[in-house]
Amino acid sequence: MSQPKLQPGDPAPDFILPDANGENVALKDLRGKRVILYFYPAAMTPGCTKQACDFRDNLGSLTTQGFTVLGVSKDKPAKLQQFIERDALTFPLLSDPDLAVHQAYGAYGEKQNYGKTITGVLRSTFVISPDGEIEKALYNVKATGHVARLLKELGIS
Repeated sequence: MSQPKLQPGDPAPDFILPDANGENVALKDLRGKRVILYFYPAAMTPGCTKQACDFRDNLGSLTTQGFTVLGVSKDKPAKLQQFIERDALTFPLLSDPDLAVHQAYGAYGEKQNYGKTITGVLRSTFVISPDGEIEKALYNVKATGHVARLLKELGIS
């Protein structure tokens, strides 16, 4: 069962999730900032590593434009900490082991994998406005080239 997809103008579902250090991060505490929230299947896998490193390498441009980047996966905080240390990631990764936040954003459901229909994490990215509304909802994005496309869509060079 897939959740309905979020659309621009929808309120961003609120959440409180632990980061790699076990500290809670609440979306409502980021009101007033633009947030890029991205969901990825698993820490330290090739595609997720490529995507995380692309966000890391472009973080300066994003923060200069007022964006806060948050990555979310079902991995436990200890694995997220390993991922951060291994790849020198410079933004928070959040743990959603019960997939409740994934489901609230429609980032978990049926997808095609090598011609088979499976249920899993849908690699998705959301841009959330300072007042907590969805500005962009990008579903089933590719790990490679996604950050470059996002920067282009946001008008950041």
